[in-house]
Amino acid sequence: MDRAITMFTSILPVSGVRSELKAEIIRKTIHFLIALAPVMASVNKAATVTILMIGTLGYTLMEYLRLSGVRIPVISSITGMASRPRDMGRFVMGPVTLGIGALLALLLYPSNAAAIAIYALAFGDGIASLAGKFLGKWRPAFLCGKSVEGSLACFTVVLISAYAVSGSMFIAFVAAFTATVVEALPLEDYDNIVIPVTVGLAVNFAYLM
Repeated sequence: MDRAITMFTSILPVSGVRSELKAEIIRKTIHFLIALAPVMASVNKAATVTILMIGTLGYTLMEYLRLSGVRIPVISSITGMASRPRDMGRFVMGPVTLGIGALLALLLYPSNAAAIAIYALAFGDGIASLAGKFLGKWRPAFLCGKSVEGSLACFTVVLISAYAVSGSMFIAFVAAFTATVVEALPLEDYDNIVIPVTVGLAVNFAYLM
C-alpha cells in the first residue's frame, strides 16, 4: 500500500503537499476500513464486537509501548506516518475513538441504523476531511474552520450510503444532515465517537416515524 501511495503522490509538484497527502491517505484508509464492521456484524455481531474491543485495546497497548520507545513492527510505522503535527510525541487517539464509535453504534442501535451510522463515520467524515483539506476554499466562520466543499462532500456521501442501506430518502436526508452538522463541529478526533452516536440516534428516531 505504501508503494502505491508513494507512486500516486509523486506526481504532485510540491514535496510538502505530497507528504501531507500521503499521511492523509493513510489516515483515511484506516478510517474507511471501519466500514467493514456492519458487513462483519451481519454475519456475526458478537464476534465483530469482540474484534473491535480487542483491536481497540490492542492498539492502545501498542501506542503506549511506542511512546515508551518500544517499536512494534508495521504498527508503529503506520502510526508514525499517519500522525498529524499535533500528534507528535503524543498518544494518537484517532484509531481508539474510531473503534469506540463503531462499537457504540453496534451496541446501541438496530442493524440498519448502526450500519448507516458507521458508514457516516467511515465515508462521510473521511471524504469530508479529504475534500476539505485539498479542495476546500470557502471557510465561513459558522463552519468553525471547516470548508463548504468538505461539508457538501460529507452530505452527499452520507446521503448515498444511507439511502443504499435504508431505501428511504427521508432517512437518508436525516442521516446526511446530522452527519454534516456534527462533522462541522471542532471535535478533533472525538468526532469519531460523536458522529456515529448522533447519526444512529437520529436515524433510529427516523425509522420510528
